[in-house]
Amino acid sequence: MIVTGTAQHQAWQERVLPPVERVRPDVWSIPVPIPDNPLRYTLCYVFLDDTGAVVVDPGWDTGEGRAALTAGLRAAGAGLGDVGGVVVTHVHPDHHGLSGWLRERSGAWVGMHPAEAQTLPGRVWRDRGPDTDRAWLVRHGVPAADTAGLAVTEERIDDMLAMAEPDRAIEDGDLLPLARHEVRAVWTPGHTPGHLCLHEAGAGILLTGDHLLPRISPNIGVHAGTDGDPLGAYLASLEHVAKFAADEALPAHEYRFRDLDHRAADLVRHHDERGEEILRAIDDLGPATAWDIAARLTWSRGWPALRGMLRRMALAETLAHLHHLAATGAVLGTGTAPTHWSHRPGAR
Repeated sequence: MIVTGTAQHQAWQERVLPPVERVRPDVWSIPVPIPDNPLRYTLCYVFLDDTGAVVVDPGWDTGEGRAALTAGLRAAGAGLGDVGGVVVTHVHPDHHGLSGWLRERSGAWVGMHPAEAQTLPGRVWRDRGPDTDRAWLVRHGVPAADTAGLAVTEERIDDMLAMAEPDRAIEDGDLLPLARHEVRAVWTPGHTPGHLCLHEAGAGILLTGDHLLPRISPNIGVHAGTDGDPLGAYLASLEHVAKFAADEALPAHEYRFRDLDHRAADLVRHHDERGEEILRAIDDLGPATAWDIAARLTWSRGWPALRGMLRRMALAETLAHLHHLAATGAVLGTGTAPTHWSHRPGAR
């Protein structure tokens, strides 16, 4: 992997916001701060166009974030009123949080993949109460004493429940409505079901959202109310974006880079190694819950240091690996609660 966003990289090392930059003619990068988060900022991208600017991932909705986005647009030669559209790679609040505010100020449309719209917190949690969520945690082995600290409550997600609904569906292969640019949507499910990357072949760039980052692996998790094999989808999406090896990767965090095919291969290898670590944990534990397995795995901060939502994310990631191992025939889970996972007979 070759770092191309040298000013962004230096800012990352110095723990400061990177500059607003013109990364291609009529394409700008604007850092929008994330409050109290080790990722520090979201890199919002702006395509200037005759029909109005299109903003990609405007960032987390805070007063500081609004000011940073406004100032960044001004540096690019645009104002809030010049924004004609907002594209959301996925609905996490560090990407989608400012979309509603920006639409109110500009009248812009807001677009996302239809599968992503189904994951908006206001839809997912509309008919789901805290008892349902606590039952999901218990099902996966979380001790009763820990469920209160991990359960999703209305108070904890109140700000996210009002995040903007989309005006426009953006499907895989769709071109954004731009005159000066030919930007095509690339559906990359995994981190979320409707995650989008954006490719402009003429400019040689691929906006990778959280799908492909230069330094960290995005969280791939199985969450309450979801099932399936999101890790399998993510690995397939990595294989897909590796085909854009000639392009510069413009991620939503950290800094720009090249050789994204090598980075994709690194991430595939990381998940293969994690799968092997989970199988070894089952070797040691015998049939075990996802919670017990997660506690045995290697985490960058260490399991004891993970608290609250960080521990829940670790559980969700462990479940994603277990679901993928089940889909590939390596493990199986019991149908009764709490679910215990073991090697599939003859698979190990």
